[in-house]
Amino acid sequence: MHEYTSTARVWGLSCPGFPEEVSRARRWTRDILRGSPLADDAELIVSELSTNAILHTASGMRSGSFHLALAVSSQVVALSVMDEGSTGTAPKVEHQDERAEHGRGLSMVSAIAHRVVVHDSPGGYTVTAELFPQAGPAGGHPC
Repeated sequence: MHEYTSTARVWGLSCPGFPEEVSRARRWTRDILRGSPLADDAELIVSELSTNAILHTASGMRSGSFHLALAVSSQVVALSVMDEGSTGTAPKVEHQDERAEHGRGLSMVSAIAHRVVVHDSPGGYTVTAELFPQAGPAGGHPC
C-alpha cells in the first residue's frame, strides 16, 4: 500500500444527550456494520458507551451532547464515544460485587473488545473500543 493511501473508512455522528439517542447510536452502528460478524458486539459497545456518556457526564445535561466515531479497516473496527466530561472522575473498569446494580458497563465493554483506551482532555473523555476481525471471537484476546 502506498504510504499516503488508506483503506480505512471513518464515520461520525453527534447526538443530543437524551436517552432516546442511544437507540439512534445503536441503529447507526448496525447500519454501517451491516453484514460484519462484529456488528452485534459493536452495537452493544456503542450502546453501553453512549449510555455512560449520558448518565455520568455533562453530555446528559440539558444542552449536552455526545459524539461517536466509527473507523473500519481490514485490521480493526474502532468505536469511540466522546462525552463532555465534568464528573470529576475518569471512566474506568470497576470490578463490582455480584449484587451491585451499577458499575459493570466498562467491564463488559472490556470483556467484549480486544482493546479499550480512555483519553482525557479538557473537553471531556473519549472511550475507544477496538475489535480485531482477524483475532477470532471478541473477548478472546490474551490477558
